[in-house]
Amino acid sequence: MAHDGELFINKINKVIKNNEHLYYGKNDDEIKKSEGKDINIRQKINDIFKSKNYIYKADVIIKTNKGEIKTSIIGKNSKNLITNESELIPIADILDIEINKKTV
Repeated sequence: MAHDGELFINKINKVIKNNEHLYYGKNDDEIKKSEGKDINIRQKINDIFKSKNYIYKADVIIKTNKGEIKTSIIGKNSKNLITNESELIPIADILDIEINKKTV
């Protein structure tokens, strides 16, 4: 069958609403305020655990909105740092974290 250069286009006679509804658990203001801080803190935490000085624990100074904590961290999960004393420190509460240079 020979074609004379025409292209068949099917007509769509209905309204298409693909991907019209999307749910995200945070509101826009929270995203803008916390996005940069959260990535920065998580990167600092990952850097501490990847450090050549980290063997089984890291002596750190953690700054939160409740104050400063000097402790040893031995692990982490998706939401918390785990200290040598088995305490959990919520990552969301951390404003800054650094290695305690006095113990290194």
